[in-house]
Amino acid sequence: METPFRDRVELFTNKDVLKDHYEPEEILERDEEIDQYANALQDVVDGWEPDNVFVYGKTGVGKTAVTRYMMDALEYEARDRDGVDTVASVEVNCHHHPSSYQAAIALVNELRADTDRDPLTTGLSTSDVLNALFDEIEAREGTVLIVLDEIDNLGDDDMLLYQLPRAKTNGNIEDSQVAVVGISNDYTFRNDLSPKVQDTLCEREIKFPPYDANELVTILSDRAKRGLRGDVLEDGVIPQCAALAARDRGSARQAIDLLREAVNVAVEDGREVVTETDVDTAVERVERGRIKDSIKDLTTHGQYVLLAVTEMAVSGETPVRAKELYEVYEDVAAGYASEPLSQRSVHDHLNDLSMLGFLRQHDRNYGRGGGQFFEYELDVDAEMVHEAIADESN
Repeated sequence: METPFRDRVELFTNKDVLKDHYEPEEILERDEEIDQYANALQDVVDGWEPDNVFVYGKTGVGKTAVTRYMMDALEYEARDRDGVDTVASVEVNCHHHPSSYQAAIALVNELRADTDRDPLTTGLSTSDVLNALFDEIEAREGTVLIVLDEIDNLGDDDMLLYQLPRAKTNGNIEDSQVAVVGISNDYTFRNDLSPKVQDTLCEREIKFPPYDANELVTILSDRAKRGLRGDVLEDGVIPQCAALAARDRGSARQAIDLLREAVNVAVEDGREVVTETDVDTAVERVERGRIKDSIKDLTTHGQYVLLAVTEMAVSGETPVRAKELYEVYEDVAAGYASEPLSQRSVHDHLNDLSMLGFLRQHDRNYGRGGGQFFEYELDVDAEMVHEAIADESN
């Protein structure tokens, strides 16, 4: 059988090293944050009740990687020290479980993963789910650290953040201790919590600043050594990737994506050397991927509103007013068997999409006779919108 695959020049030695899921054994350029983390968690290995810890920083600055490293180090240290209770950590991403109820179920199921107890399903009362969570924590008879990544997705639903720190005080656990480790890219997240929760948390804060270009060069050089042949990069490739990422968001993830895509460009062209021109091509690819990921992160009806504007843009009917868009939005929602939101809610979504950079907003003022209003037009590629929403629907 003849297939479209071909032999290619191979520049990678381990492509996984340059992918998002890779977790390095050694954390580079975060010594100060690791020291702060160690100070915050020192009470655990000293046998005292742990503090809650909140970790803040933009996407791609190492918050989750350092947190996982610290959880592993803490569990190792506890095993190695006499007289220290067992330490366990359990992690749930609140982007996938965006309510206290859903996050609590996910935590129970993570804690039960290595047992013969059946996983929880939805349908139980909130109190039953909380009791199951407390039972799992108590069964550890030690310290349990609850890691809630992207915790800001819980919004003002702070039931779990109120119940966990008070579990011992309220008699829900006796032989174990529990602390919350929250990870967020929203520095104002804590302000949305109720005063009683803010008072209960008494957390330690660790802030992760963006990486600078020199730090990104160190990280990229390490990844290149682990994942690429030693002779494939022109001297300027890594500094260029680092500089571009540092100038934008200071994200190691972005810098690594740029390097990986630059190498992919060279591989696809059949060349054995990656050039700075390949980085220029990679910039466009990575930005396209970032926008698609951002579209997938929108709420369901945020996607429907964006899709409605996209359909009107393709038909040449933009810029468009909110009231003119509403009928198209209703048709889009109906196509997904979803009840449409009010016109006011759609207007709010249009404003949000404008602030996020998906739409361009025009302020029209036609005086007393014509009035003042906003019009909207698409500010990203229409095909990209269709692809992202189609992927999310499948």
